[in-house]
Amino acid sequence: MQFTVFPTLAIYLKLKARATSSSHSKDGKQQGFDNVAFQIDEPRIVENGRRTYYPGDSTNTLDAQVIEPEKNRATWNNSVEFLMSCIAVSVGFGNIWRFPFTAYENGGGAFLIPYVILLFLVGKPFYFLEMIIGQFSGNSSVKVWSMSPGFIGIGWAQFCSTVALATYYSSLMALTFYYLIASFSAELPWATCLKEWGDTCVDSSTKRNHSAEEGNVHIFNNLLNNSSNKLQSSAELYFSRVVLHEKESIDDGIGWPSWKLTLCLLVSWTAVCIVLFQGVKSSGRFSYFLAIFPYIVLISLLIRAVTLDGAMSGILFFVTPKWSKLLEPNVWYAAVTQCFFSLSVCFGSIITYSSHNGFKHNIYRDVIIITSLDTITSFLAGCTIFGILGNLAYELGIEDISKVVKGGAGLAFISYPDAIAKFNLLPQFFAVLFFVMMFVLGVGSAVGMATGIITVINEQFPKLKTWQIVVPTCFLGFLIGTVYVTPGGQFILTLVDYYGTSFVVFILASFEMTGVIWIYGFENFLEDLEFMLDRQPSVYWRICWLIITPLILITIFIYTVVTLSPLTYGGISLPESAHAAGWTILCIGILQIPLWMLIAILKNRKLPLAQMLKKAFVPANGWGPREVQQCKNWKIFKEERARIREKRIQPIWKQIFYVLFNMEPK
Repeated sequence: MQFTVFPTLAIYLKLKARATSSSHSKDGKQQGFDNVAFQIDEPRIVENGRRTYYPGDSTNTLDAQVIEPEKNRATWNNSVEFLMSCIAVSVGFGNIWRFPFTAYENGGGAFLIPYVILLFLVGKPFYFLEMIIGQFSGNSSVKVWSMSPGFIGIGWAQFCSTVALATYYSSLMALTFYYLIASFSAELPWATCLKEWGDTCVDSSTKRNHSAEEGNVHIFNNLLNNSSNKLQSSAELYFSRVVLHEKESIDDGIGWPSWKLTLCLLVSWTAVCIVLFQGVKSSGRFSYFLAIFPYIVLISLLIRAVTLDGAMSGILFFVTPKWSKLLEPNVWYAAVTQCFFSLSVCFGSIITYSSHNGFKHNIYRDVIIITSLDTITSFLAGCTIFGILGNLAYELGIEDISKVVKGGAGLAFISYPDAIAKFNLLPQFFAVLFFVMMFVLGVGSAVGMATGIITVINEQFPKLKTWQIVVPTCFLGFLIGTVYVTPGGQFILTLVDYYGTSFVVFILASFEMTGVIWIYGFENFLEDLEFMLDRQPSVYWRICWLIITPLILITIFIYTVVTLSPLTYGGISLPESAHAAGWTILCIGILQIPLWMLIAILKNRKLPLAQMLKKAFVPANGWGPREVQQCKNWKIFKEERARIREKRIQPIWKQIFYVLFNMEPK
């Protein structure tokens, strides 16, 4: 360890000033309701690019902590690349197949009301908060918790959830790529039945004979009824028997990976690896294509969809409100869940992306653009999908469009292929368009997840080059992903999605909001934002961050626990061993929080208990802007604000009220 010796006079004057300030603070005045630890790591002297701290009240230069400069952090080539990258990671599979089905299932047009409300109360505030702490610190979702070291477990728990999400997300990309290759056939392979599928199969390319009598279309009613021996479309059988080779249960194991899907999985991870090979420098260049191309295809498909027979019936079915649904709590739960996952918050990607920005970059503008565009995309996708499903219902000769709707992956790999097989004009062309769009959307989101993982690893091993982390990470992701391309892979995907991401994300979100706003300090957070962007947030943002968003997140978590139901896939219960594996995955993520909290406390075990606890949750010595000059200016700014706080005489509750409504406490 190297130590730098500084003039003792400067140290004495600094400590003398602090002692004077401390004496003024003992006159009975309220000191504010925030973490005041910013004053414990002074003085700071910068020399030869290094930061030196004198912990606590130490006057001994041997107690100094010298922080060696890290290698220059990669930044976006320009601000547009950051915007495009955030759009690419936030707009993904969930907008295309999850939103339309969720909206339909929860009241159609009425669902848009709670969705938009919760977008403003939860989605936008959380997205903005993650961008702020990422850009301010210039660190990943793990290292950003130097603001409160006791909460670093949140970052590691998010890392675990992101690994789980990225590995099964890539398997969906593999399915998409499989369909993309199949779409180049002279005849779409899911359009007609194979002999081995028996008499219960109906060609997806078969259309309703509109000149036939009603008695001649009974086959379609049999196809759609719920009897145990119902007929099945060739698109559904193609997905389950040809693509997945799906098992009826996994009681006897999940089977071996399909070699075709394994190759598709390899292509998916190779695409991610190529985009990330040089980190944000290369992914930024690809972001233009990853963000813009899907919109070109989506608009093309929307134009085609609205010109199909029966399309308007499908769109009206999608947007027609069912007002009674607004009184059901599960609709509001579905709305906030969709909003949360659609924006990709709480998985570390947004924090990581924003950490590569310039310190003064206008993220407020980007937040408004991205969150609004995400909602518009979901609505456009809903109109497109339901326009095509409306045509499918028309061709089948039924009025109830709900009978042709399948949720989740079934919407992308069964309902849509089934509908597109009935197109008169170039069905292969529109199939290629759709699956190219889906694959590009998948790459954009997967790149964001992988970036979060790679950045965390890079911070732990800073001497490694970017490609030395990217290649092994993608290869490991590929190996883990082979589990999902087995005959029982969809069972495992459902299990990991439930225990590894869906259930755990609201726990992490609640802790993240608590750690930033209530432990690090609401007023400290606002001051950091003001210093970085030279603007104060409005009352809307303040009320959401301090009160509304945390309450909604806690309520969602409680509701999730209370309404827990046995996990099934396709109506089939999973074996006990699968649930045991699921709980293990859940515990690996959640237990990171108390584990790292305990470590942070025990690091200072030589101190008295009260100081030991306080030390674990006050900002670490290295907390602050990444650039040395910005960090120096920030310290001066914080000292000025600390002096203003010392003069306050109001009770803490009244200070909170004043700060909340953007008034100066007295």
